[in-house]
Amino acid sequence: MSSASNHTPPSGLAAWLTSETPHSRGHAKCVQLYLGWLSLARNPLAMLGLAIVLILIAAALLAPWIAPYDPISQDLHRRLLPPGTDGNLLGTDELGRDILSRLLYGSRITLYVVALVVVTAPVAGLIVGTVAGYAGGWLDVVLMRLTDIFLAFPRLVLALAFVAALGPGIENAVLAIALTSWPPYARIARAETLTIRNSDFISAIRLQGATAPRIVIGHVMPLCLSSVIVRVTLDMAGIILTAAGLGFLGLGAQPPQPEWGAMISTGRMFILDQWWVAAMPGLAIFTVSLGFNLLGDGLRDALDPRAGR
Repeated sequence: MSSASNHTPPSGLAAWLTSETPHSRGHAKCVQLYLGWLSLARNPLAMLGLAIVLILIAAALLAPWIAPYDPISQDLHRRLLPPGTDGNLLGTDELGRDILSRLLYGSRITLYVVALVVVTAPVAGLIVGTVAGYAGGWLDVVLMRLTDIFLAFPRLVLALAFVAALGPGIENAVLAIALTSWPPYARIARAETLTIRNSDFISAIRLQGATAPRIVIGHVMPLCLSSVIVRVTLDMAGIILTAAGLGFLGLGAQPPQPEWGAMISTGRMFILDQWWVAAMPGLAIFTVSLGFNLLGDGLRDALDPRAGR
C-alpha cells in the first residue's frame, strides 16, 4: 500500500508534460522542454549558474530603483571610502562615486553586450554552417576557408583590430565581438548538418519536393539549435571578458559610463592601498562568468540527446 502510494502516476498538467505519446508537434516540444528542465533542475551547479544569470538580469532591469546613488555623480570629499563607510556598501572610487551603484548600472552594459552578440553571432554562424554543410562542394570550401581565416586570429586581438578601425564605443565593441564570435558556431552547425543531410527523413522530405532552402531552414537548423545554444551559453564568459578587455583598454564603453572593465582600468592605480576599487568590478566579472559557465555545463547535459534522462 505505502509503496504504491509513493509512486502515484502523475495527473493533470504533469501527466500531459510527461506523456510518452504526444498528440501533436507542439505537445512533443512541450514534453521535450519539460524533460530538459527536469534534467537541468537535478543539477545543483546548473541551478546556481541560472540563479546568478537571473540576478544579473534583475540587477540590470531594476538598477534605477535599487542603486543607492547616482552612478556618475562625483563627490571628491567622499573619494576612496572603504566598503561599509558612510552608507557606501562597496566603497567609493577615486572620484567619490558609489561602486555598488556603478556595478548595478554596469550590469546593464554587460547584458546589452551579451544580448546583441547572442542575436547576431550565433545566427550568422548557424546560417553559414548549415548552408556549407548541406550544399557541400565549392560553396562548402569557400565558407569554411573563410571561417578558418577568422579562427586563425585570437578573438581579443581580432576584436582590437576591428575596434581600432571602427573607433571606440560600445556599439563598435559589440560589432567587433560579434564579427569575431561567429566561426565556432559555423563549425558546430556544419558538423551537425553533415550528420543530418543524408538521414532517411531528409531524403523523404526531398522526395516530397521540398526545396533546399526549405529543408535547411525548416528541418536542419532546428536540429542544430541545441548544440548552438549550449555553445552560446558557454561562450558568454568569453564574450564578457572580451568586452571587459576592450573597456579596460579604453575601446569599449566610454567615460563616464560605468563599464566593469573600465572600472578595473581606473582602479588598477589604487590596487595596493584601495583594493576595492578594482576588486569589486573584477569580482562581478568573475561571478557572472562563472554563472554562465555553470549554466552552460548544465544545459549541455540537459540537451544532450545521448544522455539518459
